[in-house]
Amino acid sequence: MIILLLFFSITDFHAEENRNDYVWLRSQYENLKKNDSTAFRYLRIYISKAKRDSDFARLSEAYKFAVYFTPSNERKLSYADSTIYAALRSKQPELIGDAYLGKGIFYYFNLKKYEPALAEYLKAYEYSKNGKDEYLHQKIIYHLGVVKSYLGFYQEALELFKQCSAFFEKGSKEKSHPNTLFNFKRGYFNSIHQMVICYRNLKKYDMADDLVENTLLHLADQDRFLLEKSYLLKCRGISAYHHKNYAGSIHDLNAALQEIVKSNDFSWLSVIYYYLGKNHMVNNENKGVYYLEKVDSIFNRHTFILPEVRPAYEDLITYYSEKGDQEKQLYYTKQLLKVDKIIGKDFTYLSSKIHREYDERLLTESKNRLEKMSSRRMMYLLVFIVSTIFFLCLFILKYHKEQHIKLKYLLLQDRLNNKQYDALIIDGQNVSNNSIKTGLPEELYKELDQKLRQFEIENGFKQRGLTLGILATKMNTNTSYLSTFINENKGENFKTYINRLRISYITHLLNSERKYLLYTIEALAEESGISTRQHFSDLFYEVNGLRPTDFIRKRKQELKIE
Repeated sequence: MIILLLFFSITDFHAEENRNDYVWLRSQYENLKKNDSTAFRYLRIYISKAKRDSDFARLSEAYKFAVYFTPSNERKLSYADSTIYAALRSKQPELIGDAYLGKGIFYYFNLKKYEPALAEYLKAYEYSKNGKDEYLHQKIIYHLGVVKSYLGFYQEALELFKQCSAFFEKGSKEKSHPNTLFNFKRGYFNSIHQMVICYRNLKKYDMADDLVENTLLHLADQDRFLLEKSYLLKCRGISAYHHKNYAGSIHDLNAALQEIVKSNDFSWLSVIYYYLGKNHMVNNENKGVYYLEKVDSIFNRHTFILPEVRPAYEDLITYYSEKGDQEKQLYYTKQLLKVDKIIGKDFTYLSSKIHREYDERLLTESKNRLEKMSSRRMMYLLVFIVSTIFFLCLFILKYHKEQHIKLKYLLLQDRLNNKQYDALIIDGQNVSNNSIKTGLPEELYKELDQKLRQFEIENGFKQRGLTLGILATKMNTNTSYLSTFINENKGENFKTYINRLRISYITHLLNSERKYLLYTIEALAEESGISTRQHFSDLFYEVNGLRPTDFIRKRKQELKIE
């Protein structure tokens, strides 16, 4: 018994020692700054130990730290993939969701590749939506909102950020570990920053300004959130520029610059440079151009640009055009063409919304003129001539079609008004001759003649699915006699005869009763006993020489019905 107790004591001791090893190793690097590669001195040991222990949850956590501490983007991506691999081996849904989120954040923050970032966020969302880690779930929703905002869906993004800010604000007021509170507060301030961006793009400037001022008051004595404070100072600087408070704008933008440079957030850095340039262009063009050209430097280095700073290139083109510097003018014209391709590719929604002083066609024309190429003019002339001929042909065809419809309508009206339109009913005086012609007994001929007259008067042809057999049964005769009678006396087969009666019936209604002009084609087809809209339209055209829609349109014009 003593030996057994001793065994369990030793086992528990080693388990506790093992756990403490992980805690101690993590404590050596977890508070280091981002991209600090000295963390790997302990992190490599942590990774090796987790592999030996087959502790995939800790291994995934270690790779997540590796993403954070390596300064190399190539290695960050590799570690992000390793994080996902280890998380999948752990079979913990929330850990897997967090791993996919980490890779998405890397794509978004480091590479500004929003499409792959969104793909990773959506995977993360699927794994987290049914989990218990609400913080992770809200963090994923926040990043989905960032992508929506980036693509221009500001109202949708705003609703997500409102949800996130409420959650993070509540969490920041609860009693928790200092690191947990820090994460909640950072989530709250970042959500506020994104809400300000949405409000500004939705032109709700007062709401954006109030949110910035109130949040900056909370951040006044918060030294741990210098980056978050810088983002809001950036927003206030942009607002000041739009209010023509250029000195105040320059002050806030410069105050925001240091932390954003340190974080290597080049997308917002280019926005700050753009607005510094716009501010200085008012009183000091040379300094303004200096900052606007910094926007281009960032674009060249990262092949990324926000639509908000696109006008920097228009300003530079105008500036160098006025200075007579064709070389610089041509360079920035070519750059703007590249920028528009990037925007057109990445910002599918926004690219159609951006006001462009220099649209692509004019830019291309300007570029070719500066390069002393004249072939474009001939192409434009050719396009103009071809387009003119094309539209002229369309106009002529439409005119002739309308004249044809008008003629057919007038001819039809003439037939309707002169009683030449209805089906010809056999004259009773010629019954004997017609009986001989059909080869039918005279009595049978008279009987069929009378019954068919009654059939037409009672609109029996409106019955859907009417066949020769059904009608023959109703008339107490056989299909052969009835078919022969119709063929000889109507000059057409049974099917054509019935269809002509139906079209004749509906044409009279359209011509004599205004209410039928308001019916749909489907309703008219049903009224006449024809099965489908298309079949009705084709039969109407076959009998009357024009489509029912054209007849209705012309009749409405004639009766002055709107």
